[in-house]
Amino acid sequence: MSYTTHADLGGRDGFGPVTPEPEGELWHEAWEPRALALTLAMGATGSWNIDQSRSARETLPDYPQLSYYRIWLAALQRLMVERGMVTDHEIAEARAQVEPKRLTRVLWADIVPTVLAKGSATERPALTPARFTIGDRVRTRSGHVEHHTRLPGYARGRVGTVERVHGTHVFADANAQGLGEQPQWLYTVAFDGRELWGDDAQDGLVVSVDAWDSYLEPA
Repeated sequence: MSYTTHADLGGRDGFGPVTPEPEGELWHEAWEPRALALTLAMGATGSWNIDQSRSARETLPDYPQLSYYRIWLAALQRLMVERGMVTDHEIAEARAQVEPKRLTRVLWADIVPTVLAKGSATERPALTPARFTIGDRVRTRSGHVEHHTRLPGYARGRVGTVERVHGTHVFADANAQGLGEQPQWLYTVAFDGRELWGDDAQDGLVVSVDAWDSYLEPA
């Protein structure tokens, strides 16, 4: 089955104008904070990693029709069903019907501020020298990939310039597939707007994309 992402919408037509929202407006419905809390609490159990959760969200078939936190909630349900932590019937009935699975890690209420402030580092020790350095011209890989990736569709097969070198970080593509962290060097690559959008790009536009080593080749 082909891997189809519904989240990579940058540069695509047909989605209407972007409507800015007031700064600091966090919620649109009363249940949304609960969806956020449930997602963070379950993520902290270690039952899946952040890249697997992103993959679950982007492959929801009705992704374009869902609001932000409905996407989060639907993906959470999918992840839990896939791991036998809840059943579709339980969700439909809104009540537990089987003995719950024991969790080895729990995000207790009194440590939430500390855990959220600390975050989860993705940088790992470098085992090889970086292939690229600041100022190098690089081309991103082109074509469709049959798995989760953080390389935007609009930036594939394009030429840019390395503007930052971040060290080695957990490789999201592999981590999302359950293949382990497989750390790679991570770079920020800057693209001239016309390289991405052609003559439709506004003058002076520069778009920066964080790209792992395997996304790139010398230009």
